[in-house]
Amino acid sequence: MTPNIYEYSAHDLAGRSVSLAHYKGKVILIVNTASACGYTPQLGLLEELHQMYQDRGLVVIGFPSASFAQEPLEGEELSEFCERNYGVTFPVMSKVDVTGTGAHPVFHFLSDGNEEALPKWNFFKYLVDRSGKVANIYPSNIEPGDEALIAQIEKLLG
Repeated sequence: MTPNIYEYSAHDLAGRSVSLAHYKGKVILIVNTASACGYTPQLGLLEELHQMYQDRGLVVIGFPSASFAQEPLEGEELSEFCERNYGVTFPVMSKVDVTGTGAHPVFHFLSDGNEEALPKWNFFKYLVDRSGKVANIYPSNIEPGDEALIAQIEKLLG
């Protein structure tokens, strides 16, 4: 059987292990986030996307990353920042590396060993279909409200 995202797990901001199998059958938008980045306002746009499509089967999952030295917060402090400033209700995991040999296994899976598919900066996005396979990747400058991204989400949601 070929690997899919559901074989992986990560820790949430409270330190609890979360199996991504919990999201089986959903369309998932995985984003490496950072609280001190020029793209940080995308957190609010990601929350809008999450609210707009969660009833149809979309889940946004944030993976804060210090890989680009723009995530100084951790745990409860990070959770409070996301909620207070951007109203984030979508799942946010504990801070991880998203590049290099220390990259979290989820990002090794998402990039499938392809260097070009690894995040080049914060707010790199992976759209995963309902079968747990990567459907598309979007660079940091593509905002969550981008027409092409929305069209792909709509297509995958059916």
